[in-house]
Amino acid sequence: MIVASCMAAVWTASFVAAGAQAIRVRPLDQPAFDDTIAANVGDLTTRGRSAFRFDTFGDERFWGGTLRLHQAIEGARFGGVGPGVSPATALAVGLKVDATMVPHSVLEGIVQGRVDLNDPANTLALLNMNAVVGVLPIGSPAANGGLQSVGVTCALCHSTVDDAIAPGIGRRRDGWPNRDLNVGAIVALSPDLSAIANPLQVDQTTVRSVLNSWGPGKYDAELFLDGKAFRPDGRTAATLIPPAFGLAGVNLHTYTGWGSVPYWNAFVANLEMHGSGTFYDPRLANPTQFPVAARAGFGNVRPTVDDGTSARLASLHFFQLAIPAPAAPDGSFDRRAADHGQTIFNSTARCSTCHVPPLFTEPGWAMHTADEIGIDSFQADRSPDKRYRTTPLKGLWAHQKGGFYHDGRYATLLAVVQHYNQTFNLRLSDSEMNDLVEYLKSL
Repeated sequence: MIVASCMAAVWTASFVAAGAQAIRVRPLDQPAFDDTIAANVGDLTTRGRSAFRFDTFGDERFWGGTLRLHQAIEGARFGGVGPGVSPATALAVGLKVDATMVPHSVLEGIVQGRVDLNDPANTLALLNMNAVVGVLPIGSPAANGGLQSVGVTCALCHSTVDDAIAPGIGRRRDGWPNRDLNVGAIVALSPDLSAIANPLQVDQTTVRSVLNSWGPGKYDAELFLDGKAFRPDGRTAATLIPPAFGLAGVNLHTYTGWGSVPYWNAFVANLEMHGSGTFYDPRLANPTQFPVAARAGFGNVRPTVDDGTSARLASLHFFQLAIPAPAAPDGSFDRRAADHGQTIFNSTARCSTCHVPPLFTEPGWAMHTADEIGIDSFQADRSPDKRYRTTPLKGLWAHQKGGFYHDGRYATLLAVVQHYNQTFNLRLSDSEMNDLVEYLKSL
C-alpha cells in the first residue's frame, strides 16, 4: 500500500512537471484516420459500382475484335452481317435496358408503340446511350451508324431491371442474377467462333450447338477448362447464373468453391470475359482435370498489353460485398407459416447445421462432398476441391426462376426440401415441409 502511494505520487509529480512544458498534440482540426477510412469507403463504392456496370477490362479485343459480335448485332444494313439484332430480339434473349439512361421521350415512345422495337437501328441507339445492361459500344459510332466494337461487363449476367417501364426495361438491380439471359444464344450469333472452337479442338458448328444447348439463365465456365459440354445423362453441363448479392461474410463465391469473391472476379475477368490482365492459379495446369486450361496456359496468365483487371479488383470486391440480399416483399410468403418454418429450420430439419444464421452458410471452408448432400458428383468433380459449397440462402425469393441447386435440377424449393427429407430421413410432415418453404422464401 505504501509502495503504491509512493508510485502514485511520483507519477503525479512527473505529470505536473510535464504539464509545465508545452504539450505537443496533433490539432483536432486535422483529419483523423477515421475520416480517411470514410473517404475510402465512398471512393471504393463509387469506383466498384462503375467497374461492375461499365468496365470491360479490355475484353472488347475478344468480343469485338476476335468474335466480331458487334457485326451480328448491327447487321448488314450497318456494315455487319445478317439481319442484325432488334430491341425485340435483344429483350427476347434476356438483355435488359436501363431506363435511367434513356431520355423520357424515348421511353414514352416505347410504351406508346411509337418506337419500332423490330428495327436494329434502335438497338444501336440504345447501345450508344449505354442503356443495354452489361453490353458496351466501344469507340464512336461508325459513319454509317454501325458499331466499331463491343465489350461486356459483370452486369451482363449479374444485373437485371425492375421492369418499371416494360418487361426487360426499368431501373437496374445490381447483383441480381439475370435468369432470362441466354448467354449461349447471344455468343452463338458471333460470325467467327474459331477462338472458342480451336482451344476446345472442335469445329464451329459443334460450338454453336453447345452454346445453344445452355438455355436461359445458364453459363458453363468450366467448359473452357475441361471441355465437358454435357453431363453423363446428356443434359447441358451449364449451371445457373448465381446472384452477386449477399456475399458479405461469405468465403467461397461459386457453387463448387474455387475461391473467394476477388479470386472469382479475377478468374472471370481474365478467363471468361477475356479481359486483359494477370491471373494465377497453378491448379489449372493439371492436364488430367483441366486439359483445355492446361493447353491454353490459363494457370498463369499475363497481359500482352495493359493490365485492365488488377487495379479494379479491390473496388469491385468492395462494391459487391456492399450489395445486400433483397428483402422478401410483403405478401410474397405466409408470415405465420414462415415463423413455424424457422423453428423447423433450426431444429427438426437441421438446416442451420450448415446454413448457419445470419449468413446462412458456414463460416470458413463451407464445402461438402456429393455423398454428404445426396447428389451426383459431376459438377463438383470439375472443380479443384471436388466438393459443393454450402450456398447462402438469403434472397432466395429473388432467383427462383430456373430452379435450385447449381444446375436447376429442383424446380421448386419444396422439391429441395423433399430431397433432404428423404436423404436425411428427417420424417417431416407435408405441413412442416410447406412451412419450411415459406421460411426460406422469407429470407
